[in-house]
Amino acid sequence: MDFLRPTSLAEALEMKAADPAAVPIAGGTDVMVELNFDHRRPEALLDLTRIEELTGWSSADGRITFGAGLPYTRLIDELGPVLPGLAMASRTVGSPQIRNRGTVGGNLGTASPAGDTHPVLLACDAVVEVASVRGRRMIPAAEFYVGVKRSSLAADELIVAVHIPSATGPQQFSKVGTRNAMVIAVCAFGLALHPAERRVGAAIGSAAPTPRRVSAAEDFLAGELDWDSPRPLTDSVTSRFGELVASAASPIDDVRGTAAYRVHALSVLARRTLTWAWQEYSAS
Repeated sequence: MDFLRPTSLAEALEMKAADPAAVPIAGGTDVMVELNFDHRRPEALLDLTRIEELTGWSSADGRITFGAGLPYTRLIDELGPVLPGLAMASRTVGSPQIRNRGTVGGNLGTASPAGDTHPVLLACDAVVEVASVRGRRMIPAAEFYVGVKRSSLAADELIVAVHIPSATGPQQFSKVGTRNAMVIAVCAFGLALHPAERRVGAAIGSAAPTPRRVSAAEDFLAGELDWDSPRPLTDSVTSRFGELVASAASPIDDVRGTAAYRVHALSVLARRTLTWAWQEYSAS
């Protein structure tokens, strides 16, 4: 196995173009597991850890841009106040050691339906920036996931950054696992209130072949929430929202849970997170 160690993004893109099968590695929290269990044996690994431009972040015009190599720990510490939903999801990833190494870019690269950050990226209208020697392009999160552990990334492209609006309203993330920590989600739900646009972003994870937006549930809330004079949500509104979220799932039975349980749990998560977010908005 070849181990490629570029020191700049330009060099990394040239190496990826020359060997499209080379597997990018940053934190290694997914790739090394696959190697250790012999689920994957690539001919080359493309080490991205020495590329500084992938580990920074910037803020401009109400949007945050952070590099694909920014570790979860830094995202939580440095961007938590402006990206609260993504910080919540990042706190549920593995152990402190894994969060010190793992990255949102890696989560996107794996494109697992159970990836913790995916529901929040969808709910917050994130855009994924990818690059190759051919140039750069922007892929909305809603178009990034195309199948089980498959993305719209071309063979010669690398994920370089994520662009996401700063939060303008409350955000929430919640997941169910077989235990309380260091666990792959049985199902997950992300929610973001966008008061200026009078809408809600919502998405599910680990309950379909890909993470997905729940458009019917979002549209339902658009006609139910009173943004100017917020009042407590009725049981009928939260219940209907939960039903619509659950109906968007197409889960399977596996070792972590049954399809029926995932559908039920998503309804509960949706009702709870909506209630928490709306209470926070009403108190602001």
